[in-house]
Amino acid sequence: MSEQTAQPSSGKTPVDFWFDPLCPWAWMTSRWVLEVEKVRDIEVRWHVMSLAVLNEPRLDQLPDDVRERLSTTAWYPVRVVTAARHKHGEDVVGPLYTALGTRIHNNGEGLTKEAVAGALADVGLPADLIDYAEQEDFEFDAELRASHKEGIDKVGQDVGTPVIAVPGADGEQIAFFGPVVTPAPKGEEAARLWDGTLAVASVPGFYEIKRTRTKGPDFSNLHREA
Repeated sequence: MSEQTAQPSSGKTPVDFWFDPLCPWAWMTSRWVLEVEKVRDIEVRWHVMSLAVLNEPRLDQLPDDVRERLSTTAWYPVRVVTAARHKHGEDVVGPLYTALGTRIHNNGEGLTKEAVAGALADVGLPADLIDYAEQEDFEFDAELRASHKEGIDKVGQDVGTPVIAVPGADGEQIAFFGPVVTPAPKGEEAARLWDGTLAVASVPGFYEIKRTRTKGPDFSNLHREA
């Protein structure tokens, strides 16, 4: 039984969540899952995946600004989270992600070393972990890529972050990308979305549900969400 499929000691249903701190969609979904954790008997376990790793084979097909970001600053937070997990244990990943997301998305600090360093300070982790952000031969690269692969292999290469996996009725994991939602629902609305997402994801033949929006996503509340 892998680390991801092991039942938590709390007896709650494990929910494995793969994220890249740079992604605003993953950030909103992660805040929703934390709301669900308040009203459903689940325990969220956090894992890194990387949009930089995902897009390595097609960097030359991307716009210049996106290619530049995925080649440089996109690596900062995932490297630092991976190093923090390796050196200080799994329990630091969730709080560090919250600190990173709050600075990158809520506070508008963006993908900067200063934002990552500030997040480390926010959760009381050693300041020298920031040294991993630009480490050319990243010490824990294999660990980062293994975590990414475990998540993306559950849903396929054509999606991104977030990826969520939960135990199915037969003991095998049910995994899916998303849901993409903004703003993040709270309370019973969060619970209803959770129940519905699990219902459709548990159907063996289910493939996709999608709708066209009449307006773009609303990220205006990112500066108010925590």
